[in-house]
Amino acid sequence: MSTSNKIPKKYQPKGFEILHDDLDIIVGNKSPGILTVAAKWERENTVHGLLNQYVRKGNPRSNKVVHVVHRLDQATSGVLVFAKSEDAMNFLKDNWKSFKKTYYCIVHGKLTKKSGTIQSFLSEDEDYVVHSSQDSDKGKLAITEYEVLKETDKFSLLKINLLTGKKNQIRVHLAGEGHPIVGDTKYGRPTSPFKNLFLHSVELEFNHPHNKKRMSFKARTPAYFKNLIEFEY
Repeated sequence: MSTSNKIPKKYQPKGFEILHDDLDIIVGNKSPGILTVAAKWERENTVHGLLNQYVRKGNPRSNKVVHVVHRLDQATSGVLVFAKSEDAMNFLKDNWKSFKKTYYCIVHGKLTKKSGTIQSFLSEDEDYVVHSSQDSDKGKLAITEYEVLKETDKFSLLKINLLTGKKNQIRVHLAGEGHPIVGDTKYGRPTSPFKNLFLHSVELEFNHPHNKKRMSFKARTPAYFKNLIEFEY
């Protein structure tokens, strides 16, 4: 049951559309461009920070906080879940492998294989760039399943099943296949006419930390996806 309508609009988090709010969790649709958590260059305007203000309802003496369970890249949009207690956070983190994480993305070109699995070992360097290797000594295992849903002469729409959740995983894996995500200037094309990264967390499925019931949450895909490929979403 959502309780977001009980909280004054000025405390509603901008850049995070709340899809579900109960005593244990908050689930929402993150807009592209906003950080999940604080970084060196941005401390206040993050989903985490805005949700802390939201649960305090404008009361500066409130000690209520939300707890980070997972993250999306700043440029990535879609479903995020936060916990309202340490117990809920620990349950969700401990059960992370049971989460079903589905993404949509649009990549450059047409894939020869219309479905498959990409597997490699990922490591991050001192410049925060993630590298892929087939050497198990050079990183942590990352597995990405993909399926081509639709394609044009220049682009392909993919459905991604993220079997592990490593930083930049989808972006690195698809760039390594020669089909970088549209708008990815870090792992794809350094110069891009597209201002947005075409990567969206469309659905998240997991067991609720309190009643243990399986729940599924979907986040509407950004409208700019339709500028490249028309599809129902």
